[in-house]
Amino acid sequence: MSLWTKLVNFVEGVDEDTQLEDLHEEELRIASAALLINAGSIDGNFDSNEKHKVKALLQRRFDLSSDELKRLFHDASAEERDAVDLYRFTKVLCRELDQDGRKRIVEMLWEVVMADGVVDEFETNLVWRVAELIGVSTRDRVILRKMVEARLNS
Repeated sequence: MSLWTKLVNFVEGVDEDTQLEDLHEEELRIASAALLINAGSIDGNFDSNEKHKVKALLQRRFDLSSDELKRLFHDASAEERDAVDLYRFTKVLCRELDQDGRKRIVEMLWEVVMADGVVDEFETNLVWRVAELIGVSTRDRVILRKMVEARLNS
């Protein structure tokens, strides 16, 4: 069921509690996926390592079937292309996630930007901006980067 269909059903009062919960979960999935896709593509080269990493992170984080993952990746790619700023996605993360969940998003962003073995200034800047917008401190952002680097180097 598309996000639009869920929204229409919610407005029409179809199983409101379930619809609202589903709508929030779908928003969280799309916002997370769009930011990860942005991290993989911001340097102008969304290579297969980065795409694979994004998909693996999303599948693990949201426990998705392959069909659900394919749909989410498609929908989030379109949302990311249409977005004019990051706030559209970060406001959802702030609303739906606690501090640990927000840190996990920053960690996932680091995993994506490091997937191709090169971290450029656009990628670093993106992680910094997202972390600031979702309330993850500079200290935590740096610790998370070092954790991901250590994991990749072992």
